[in-house]
Amino acid sequence: MKEIQSVNVIGMGALGLLYANLIQSNVGAESVSFLLDDQRYGKYKDTVFTINGEQKTFHMVKESQAVPVDLVIVAVKFTGLEACLKTMEKVVGPDTVIISVLNGISSEEYIGAKFGFEKVLHTVAQAMDAMKFETSMRYTKVGELRIGYAKGGTLENLERVEAFFEKAGIPYTEEKDIIRRLWNKFMCNVGINQTCMVYGMNYSQVLAPGKANDTFIGAMKEVILISQAEGINLTLEDLQNWVKILSSLDPEGTPSMGQDRLCKRKSEVELFSGTVLKIAKKHGIEVPVNKWLYNQVQKIESQYK
Repeated sequence: MKEIQSVNVIGMGALGLLYANLIQSNVGAESVSFLLDDQRYGKYKDTVFTINGEQKTFHMVKESQAVPVDLVIVAVKFTGLEACLKTMEKVVGPDTVIISVLNGISSEEYIGAKFGFEKVLHTVAQAMDAMKFETSMRYTKVGELRIGYAKGGTLENLERVEAFFEKAGIPYTEEKDIIRRLWNKFMCNVGINQTCMVYGMNYSQVLAPGKANDTFIGAMKEVILISQAEGINLTLEDLQNWVKILSSLDPEGTPSMGQDRLCKRKSEVELFSGTVLKIAKKHGIEVPVNKWLYNQVQKIESQYK
């Protein structure tokens, strides 16, 4: 079994920085690099990041000089996935494993279609509260990765990645039904991400009784409905478990879409309510909360300068 020794991270958002920092701290700076297209490399190659108050720099590689690596961690926004797949072409070799920490339930499909499903492990990033603004990131909880294989993925690659996570200090749990876990996290994101953005609230404000909390719960219940139509069969117990997890995060924190509103940038709404609306339409299911959230996000984003 080939040991994982070299890692490329694509995406310098909160999750990309979180995992690159863990790998650099526990395995070594030579083991991890950020991969960027040539234009972004010129802009970011000398960047100094601040992570929980400590200044950090990372090795960066430009696309034109990239070589195959053992592990690729895809940590871009969904809107950047197509460009990311092109940037990855030179780093994916015969023994490369690819994991995606993107939100939603579809990024592995795109990656597997391009590079081969045997290279892909399905991954869910959950229970972290990392927030990044410009070059500064802070977090109180590292959370964990739920990881497994499906649709052509292999046990050998799963074991290779798990052995590397042990060295890198990346908490993980192996999932037997990783597709259901993806849907489970998708439900959470549909609720908390969109509600925080639309109401301009943090975790504690959305979790408190009131209109925002009703929206948060209602959006997740609609995901339960469409999951049952798709044969995934999420339950109210799954929903309640997410409420407990979210209650343990930094109460002043806000998820990625909440951060998008603060920074006036386009969100991943198509990945969340956009996906819910498409699946609901296929099955003839009414999802009024997600329809309202989708429209509200469109209004907010239309007002950005």
